[in-house]
Amino acid sequence: MVMILSICVLPTGTYATEKNASDTPKEIPAEVRTMLNRLNEIKEMDKSNLSSSEKKELRTEVKTIKNNLKASGHGVYLSVGAIIIIILLLILLL
Repeated sequence: MVMILSICVLPTGTYATEKNASDTPKEIPAEVRTMLNRLNEIKEMDKSNLSSSEKKELRTEVKTIKNNLKASGHGVYLSVGAIIIIILLLILLL
């Protein structure tokens, strides 16, 4: 059992040093960039001379932009139950 585990662990350490990290970050899509620019504009605004209805409109705009940014995220999310099942499967298989 120890030999099998050591064979699985050994190659991963050697391959980790061979991979080259890309120096250029991922490009941000134009839609996301415009939403981020709008959020920065709203942050830099002088809101002291706005009416309460205008402030409310800005708040709703910020909320919708943030929700759109969260929805456009390309991530894989796992629930706690799924993680537990994966760990149990790995324990049973190894």
